[in-house]
Amino acid sequence: MILSMTGFGKASKNLNTKNISIELRALNSKNMDLKTRIPSAYREKEMFIRKFLSRHLKRGKIDLTINIEDLEEKPHNTINSKILTAYIEQLKMIQPDADETQLLVAALRLPDVLKTETNDLDETEWQTIQDILSQAASQLTQYRRDEGASLETDLKRRLKNIKKGLDYISSMDGDRLIRVKNRLKEALDQLHQDIDNNRFEQEMIYYLEKFDINEEKVRLKNHLAYFEQELAIDTDLKGKKLGFITQEMGREINTIGSKANDSLIQKEVVKMKDELEKIKEQVLNVL
Repeated sequence: MILSMTGFGKASKNLNTKNISIELRALNSKNMDLKTRIPSAYREKEMFIRKFLSRHLKRGKIDLTINIEDLEEKPHNTINSKILTAYIEQLKMIQPDADETQLLVAALRLPDVLKTETNDLDETEWQTIQDILSQAASQLTQYRRDEGASLETDLKRRLKNIKKGLDYISSMDGDRLIRVKNRLKEALDQLHQDIDNNRFEQEMIYYLEKFDINEEKVRLKNHLAYFEQELAIDTDLKGKKLGFITQEMGREINTIGSKANDSLIQKEVVKMKDELEKIKEQVLNVL
């Protein structure tokens, strides 16, 4: 079973006069890349949040957003009437003939007249945030699991196509060497020269060794089996390992194509390469 790196999770809860909601979005990334948008009141807990998400989500480009909606319709800023009155008195002394409204507008722009109320994060609210964060992370993980199931189905289908290609190449391999040998024999016959058949056979063996692809076929078959085995293992963080296996598969397929010296086999190699490229694209999204 595999997990996708792409995912989305959202959870919310009402607490007293607040509605707290948390959103998590995940995209592909080689490592853990976390970006947060957190209200200033919760900044002191950011390190805990980062550690929690790193432990649960493992890898990916993660965007975290915490939204706080105040359900109580009241202003967040209050006027400090003592400071405002003192400012107005001072302004009157500077400009005695000024209009009262003008003085009030000018005084409101001065420092410390408006006071923003901030509430400290209490333990109940922090526990609620942890619960919501856990729910959002669980939703994102489930999303990744569902997406991973679709990925796994597609990967298995493409692996099956590469296996079919390998079986076809194996069935053609014996005739291929016979055809190469016959072509060389015909070329020598056209020279109308007497040849030493024993020496010809020795040189032919040496020559055909360069075109032998049995070793590559065995290794490719093993890599395909290893890939399927990794898909079946129920563990996280297998994307990088699957990527390494696809690299080895690519080496063997390329070598088969270069050593085949046969148009039918090389056509099949092109099809296998196309399937492998699609596998590589999908593996980039595996956690």
